[in-house]
Amino acid sequence: MSAAIGMWTRRESWGGAVTPTGEAPLNAYGSGLRPATGRRRRVGEEGPRPIFAVSPGTVAIAWPDVSRAERTAERQAEAAHKAAQDLGRYLAEYVGDPAEPDPTRVISAWSAKSRARMTRTLAELDYRPLLRMGLRLPMTTLTYPGDWLTVAPTGRAVKRHMDQWRKRFERAWAFPFVGIWKLEFQRRGAPHIHLWGPEPEGRAGEVRRLTATRYRPAVGDGLTYRQWLSVVWADVVAHPDPEQKRRHLLAGTAVDFREGERMRDPRRLAIYFTKHGSYAAKEYQHEVPEEWQKPGAGPGRFWGYWGLETAAVAVEIDPAAAVWAARLLRRYARSQGTTRQVTVRRVDTRTGTIRYRKSRVRAERMRGGRGFLCVNDGPALASQLARAVDRLDWTPVAPLPAPRDQSRPEPTYPTCESCGQRLDPRLAEAGGRHLGC
Repeated sequence: MSAAIGMWTRRESWGGAVTPTGEAPLNAYGSGLRPATGRRRRVGEEGPRPIFAVSPGTVAIAWPDVSRAERTAERQAEAAHKAAQDLGRYLAEYVGDPAEPDPTRVISAWSAKSRARMTRTLAELDYRPLLRMGLRLPMTTLTYPGDWLTVAPTGRAVKRHMDQWRKRFERAWAFPFVGIWKLEFQRRGAPHIHLWGPEPEGRAGEVRRLTATRYRPAVGDGLTYRQWLSVVWADVVAHPDPEQKRRHLLAGTAVDFREGERMRDPRRLAIYFTKHGSYAAKEYQHEVPEEWQKPGAGPGRFWGYWGLETAAVAVEIDPAAAVWAARLLRRYARSQGTTRQVTVRRVDTRTGTIRYRKSRVRAERMRGGRGFLCVNDGPALASQLARAVDRLDWTPVAPLPAPRDQSRPEPTYPTCESCGQRLDPRLAEAGGRHLGC
């Protein structure tokens, strides 16, 4: 990726748009990117400046306005501070010592923005830590028993079970779980979790038994991964009913190697997790059950990852080059023929009957000259795009003039005593006036 990003012509640096050194990467900031630098911006250099970013599975163009974002953050911080002071005075005068306020947000479905963020994030991750392990990468599924509300009354309980499972995994196999997880729901409303990560070899607890000074056996020690997974997950959920726990032990987990083998590149991985359950027949998997549609009982995050970091790098480019690059990427995305499903509303003008039907429309990418594309090989596409932009005939935007040093005094010039304008020596006469004044 460093070679691909190096093919782009870097725009002239300014304190707040690029890093002091050319090799330092840029960090994600909101919808775009911002540099990791503490330099102060020069006076007069404000407004959006285009940034081109590339990762293993994405290419993106953003136009962040750092100065505007800072001013907005300052106004928000000042408003929040004032509101807190007003609320404190009101509570102290009329209520007294207040308790912690109850949450009021209700989550009923997986939002489209969260899906887009997951697609981009998963395509930007560096999966080399997983590949270095040399282990098989299956798709693991963790489900809940029939009476799931007893053990998972809220989304916080499910996240607590996931944390306990991760701790037991690291203790049993002597390395932390590295991979991706996603939360979905079955038709009966019960949550289930998809995990994509390594399958340990050998038997659980062997490393701890050979290396620990005092070995203490744990649940699942001596079992293979599939056997350990069923036993430990049933023990983590710990349903109080013995019959429910017995059934959960038999059918509470699944390990699918065929699904895991499909993850051959970042784009396929991101698209799979995004589209898995997003078709019309499986959209119910993203609908939160009614028992969780209460303040404080929601599912929280629908997806996440453990032990991985982003591999995206970026460079600030000329605005004209960014416009041409966005046009080329928009045409490239259109040529792929990507579509999305929408619901169309039809009204019969004679009877007034309203009907709804599903339809597929062409997906629009890089609208407004900004956005990202999920691709199979981001560095290869970025290199081809850089060569294409270099062959186009475009005029770079002239840089702003350097600001004047405020410490130096302004030069003084003689002026005409009559008109007050700067005195031109060629038109001056005795007395310090222009001819004719």
